[in-house]
Amino acid sequence: MAKKNQRFTPLSNMETSSFCSQMAMILRSGISSVEGLSLMLEEAQDAEEKELLELIYEMLQSTGSFHQALAATEAFPAYMLQMVRLGELSGKTDDVMAALADHYQREASIAQSIKNAVTYPMIMIVMMVLVFLVLVTKVMPIFNQVFIQLGSEMTGFSKAILNFGTSINRSSIILIGILVVLVAVVLYFSRTKSGRARFGKFAAWFAGTRAFAEKIAACRFASGMHLTLSSGMSPEEALSLTENLIDNESFKKKLETCKEKIGQGGDFSKVLLDTGIFSGLYARMTSIGSRTGVLDEIMEEIAEKYQEDIDQKFSRAIAALEPTLVIVLSLIVGVILLSVMLPLAGIMSNL
Repeated sequence: MAKKNQRFTPLSNMETSSFCSQMAMILRSGISSVEGLSLMLEEAQDAEEKELLELIYEMLQSTGSFHQALAATEAFPAYMLQMVRLGELSGKTDDVMAALADHYQREASIAQSIKNAVTYPMIMIVMMVLVFLVLVTKVMPIFNQVFIQLGSEMTGFSKAILNFGTSINRSSIILIGILVVLVAVVLYFSRTKSGRARFGKFAAWFAGTRAFAEKIAACRFASGMHLTLSSGMSPEEALSLTENLIDNESFKKKLETCKEKIGQGGDFSKVLLDTGIFSGLYARMTSIGSRTGVLDEIMEEIAEKYQEDIDQKFSRAIAALEPTLVIVLSLIVGVILLSVMLPLAGIMSNL
């Protein structure tokens, strides 16, 4: 049996989406959550997954609350727990779980898009640095020996490159230390919550990355609004809860302004436009959705449109970076080799 005080590693967005999707299917089939967890336990293959499900199952039997059972594991996001609690209170747990599955699937897609956009350029840059280091520390000294045997020496740019490579060889320990620090910095900014927040603030200084961050925040906002509105909350309540999903400081300020204006009696769709949260088209869509009573569906559609736009922009950025980095690498290698080969060809022709 699982220990009630056991804690688990927080689930990823994809794992959370998969769990919510299974529970939604179970509840919509008319199976109780207790029986559903029992069925999931029978099919679980991973040992940690079994322990997690056992703890949820035990807590659900003892408390009778699905929300409390999930909270006891500390493996699920706080936003999800809040929505499950609302689902239990409103009797719409199945709908909430289905909406949560879509929401965290979208979050996983955003995270994967960012990862793809960053990983490939980083690999290419590392390759460029390695090729450059091999050229200046291993290849250039060989050419220098050839020049010496021919009774000449390197001059100008090729001599500067050779001296730079010599300096790197002498300071290899310092170079290794710098690389270790750089790896630690990358891990800090990519793996920790505070690091990601600091990187987000840094990226906000640049127009291009700021635009990406704004779209990602808008996508998360629309997805969260769809989830909360479909659970029966008012736009004002949904706005307050969805605000917790946003980690972009600039977008958060817009949401705070939006809340103030709505509190003063402002129209929801007009406020979204005035504060810059949505563009004119999307704000118009929310106005129509609000009047026709399908605002939650409109928010879902907006989130999907933002997701498509984000994926396209990241794909275009990667497509543009690939040939650019290859060209830069080719130019670096070409310039270094030409700086050696041309003088060497001149010497050989005079022999």
